[in-house]
Amino acid sequence: MKYRLMDILACPECRNFPLKLIVLEREEYDRKLELKKPFCELYCSFLDKNVKDVGDKAPCDKCIRYEIVTGVIYCTKCGRWYPIINTIPRMLPDKHRKRKEDIAFLEKYKDKLPREIVYEGKPFNLSE
Repeated sequence: MKYRLMDILACPECRNFPLKLIVLEREEYDRKLELKKPFCELYCSFLDKNVKDVGDKAPCDKCIRYEIVTGVIYCTKCGRWYPIINTIPRMLPDKHRKRKEDIAFLEKYKDKLPREIVYEGKPFNLSE
């Protein structure tokens, strides 16, 4: 997943924007940006700031080189979390999520994720 995807994602359950990105693993590639900066329109997840606060100092040339392999997309409004596995964000509504897979993800990364996701996150967490 590319950082710039966060510029258009909203929570499937409550429609909150922007969402918080937690990167656990990323890979770097030799890519060059050939577009005008800033590339994102509203939200720069690379800096975790609104684009209007970043202005022409946006690090688009650096951001474009990364692919997020593993991480979590977190909604601070409703407490839902969505895993990023093998570069694919799994942003499914609650009714389509698989408890067993989500719990296994939390178990594997519980030492690298914030407590509010691991023990209080929705729809599944490790305190259940």
